[in-house]
Amino acid sequence: MITAYSSTKTDANQPELSQQQAQQLNQEQSWLSRYGEALAALTSGILIAAAWGIDGSFHTAAIALYSLAFVVGGYVKAKEGLYTLFAERDLDVNLLMLVAAVGAAGIGYWAEGAVLIFIFSLSGVLESYTMDRSRRDISSLMDLKPELAVLYRDGEETIVSIDALEIGDVIIVKPGERIPADGVVTEGLSSVNQASITGESLPVDKAAGDEVFAGTLNGQGALFIEVSQRSESTLFSKIIRLVQEAQSEKPASQRFIEKFERIYARAIIGACALLVVVPPLVLQWTWSQSLYKAMVFLVVASPCALVASIMPAMLSAISNSARKGILFKGGAHLENLARTRVIAFDKTGTLTMGRPVVTDIIPFQGYSETEMLNIAACLESLSEHPLAKAIVLEAKDRELSIKRPSEFTTRTGWGIQAQWEGDTWKIGKPTFMDDSYMTDTLSEAIDRLEREGKTVTVMHNSLGAAGIIALRDTLRPNVKQSIALLKKQGIEVVMLTGDQRQTAQAIAQEAGIDKVYAELLPEHKVSLVKQLRHEYGSIAMVGDGVNDAPALATATVGIAMGATGSDAALETANMVLLSDDIDKIASAITLGKRTLAIVKQNITFALAVICVLIAANFLQGIALPLGVVGHEGSTILVILNGLRLLRSNS
Repeated sequence: MITAYSSTKTDANQPELSQQQAQQLNQEQSWLSRYGEALAALTSGILIAAAWGIDGSFHTAAIALYSLAFVVGGYVKAKEGLYTLFAERDLDVNLLMLVAAVGAAGIGYWAEGAVLIFIFSLSGVLESYTMDRSRRDISSLMDLKPELAVLYRDGEETIVSIDALEIGDVIIVKPGERIPADGVVTEGLSSVNQASITGESLPVDKAAGDEVFAGTLNGQGALFIEVSQRSESTLFSKIIRLVQEAQSEKPASQRFIEKFERIYARAIIGACALLVVVPPLVLQWTWSQSLYKAMVFLVVASPCALVASIMPAMLSAISNSARKGILFKGGAHLENLARTRVIAFDKTGTLTMGRPVVTDIIPFQGYSETEMLNIAACLESLSEHPLAKAIVLEAKDRELSIKRPSEFTTRTGWGIQAQWEGDTWKIGKPTFMDDSYMTDTLSEAIDRLEREGKTVTVMHNSLGAAGIIALRDTLRPNVKQSIALLKKQGIEVVMLTGDQRQTAQAIAQEAGIDKVYAELLPEHKVSLVKQLRHEYGSIAMVGDGVNDAPALATATVGIAMGATGSDAALETANMVLLSDDIDKIASAITLGKRTLAIVKQNITFALAVICVLIAANFLQGIALPLGVVGHEGSTILVILNGLRLLRSNS
């Protein structure tokens, strides 16, 4: 990569660049960084062709052109190789190729050395293309980020920066415009193209009450949207933060190959030196013969194809997944997913929609249903739990007045406690209540509701149980088919949930899941993930909430729900489903397995070519041009094989 400017300092005597000039300079730098390596390789090829055309008549001019081809085509790789040598005090394949090319020229094989540089630079272009394509496919969302919004306040429209938007502001999005902030539609009808965020191929109809995301494209109708997240907290911004990690973590196989490359490079240099010195002393070869044989060995034994066997394939698969709404934070996680033997699902918000509705209200202590619901909504008004939100929403639908409680505390995995009208109230799981408050009537009601697959919350104060509120969640679309696909692939599926056992069993049975672990606190989920990891070797965990984050971090592969997932889950996970569509997990596993298969093909092919060429060089002798074509041709072939994973049907 060519950097035009390395310092941010400016000369006070020089005029400042205008905005237009600065933009033009940035575009030129971007163009150079994107196409510079390819242009250099192409120019090198043209120079070689020109030199070969005049070599018979103008040998000196031909050598000058070959030399220029060396410099133009080999600059990038030589820079990388010399940096590794002097900065890291190590050897890599770039330096091997540089030595081989210069060595070939040194014994009079200018054309062969130049061709080696050309093909090596061409393989570098293909590898850079793969990385750039992956980076662009994953981070193309950044280019879609709106900068301005139309704020609607007191009947007037004002254009403001998205950073100025506050939660609760109302914005107008006109037909054909990108939605500038996450929010909820308050007025209007339209279809919204969410492909850039969720990967959905068809626009989704939006009406009052529907959620919309920043960066998505509005259709034919105007929408009034109440902002629900500040610009730095939108799903769009979360994804952009995740993108920064997408290229950082290398798979274990790539780390091994890179470590092997450094050791192998030293061995090749040592063997090459012996080939130059020993045969003339022992076998009576001429120094020219020995040097030629050593140069051929250096070319054919270099591990270029082996080094290029993994990352182009991994990056192509990551790029493919990104276009489908599946974001991996690095090739290591794709590799691990392919080896997964068991997947653990959280229930609420993962297998289910995470938007439960109130189905039953059973009051005690002389309260009416409306009074009971009103108190529950007031107590839960400060909670972010899906069940709490459902209770508050039901109260709002009934137009009840909701006030804030005092001394509000959350007991993670159990419920909440707060002061209300001079009394201490608790609302949460039945097990959160003191055993002394349990009566036969209360127990029978709880058992009946749980048998119906409903989640039961019990309210109690200083006098005992005050009421029961039952809620029911619904499965996400295609959950049954998704679980069936995973089972068909031979993957064990389990459910880990903090919900009551009977409720969990009812949901699991409906989804087709056989193993259920219920009534779990976050630390229990972590313990079970560790247990399953020990038993199966590789486990993926799918979740969306703050309480899932520890388990996601413990699993071999943590998978977060992108649209509804919490910040903690998104930051902890190794893979994100941008559209919350769990049926994409099966296709991601299939892609991962295909990627590993292609990597194995590449490694086998690369090693086979190296062995065949080395054997041919020692047993019969091989011409340097043939060694160059065989070695660099194998490198290009393994890269092209990896690029097949860019295809959408992979």
